[in-house]
Amino acid sequence: MRIDKYLWCVRYFKTRSLATTACKKGHIKVNGATVKPSREVYPQDTIEVRKDQINYSLKINDLPPNRVGAKLVDIYRVDTTPKSAFEAQELLKFAKDHYRKKGTGRPTKKDRRDIEDYREEHDDTES
Repeated sequence: MRIDKYLWCVRYFKTRSLATTACKKGHIKVNGATVKPSREVYPQDTIEVRKDQINYSLKINDLPPNRVGAKLVDIYRVDTTPKSAFEAQELLKFAKDHYRKKGTGRPTKKDRRDIEDYREEHDDTES
């Protein structure tokens, strides 16, 4: 089975074209080597997927006949992603919050809409 089709079948990507694009950008490695979307994969291969700034690593147990339900994904692969990869993602969230605290600086578009709605409500109650 092709690597792009496999990643789509086990629900790492929503569409097969997204999986193909990830392969072309070099975000997918099989047994340590960057691969093209047409690369065939077999049971016992190890795959590394870089997605959303997390390096997922998985081992193929079996090849699915077609796209499988979320509950059946564990039959076809073993997720060996280290916990530290997810902890790094949590740290990135906190780092992004550091730059602009809520309520400081210039109002966002959503803030301005909320202010306008409040003013309209307040003006209606006074009349």
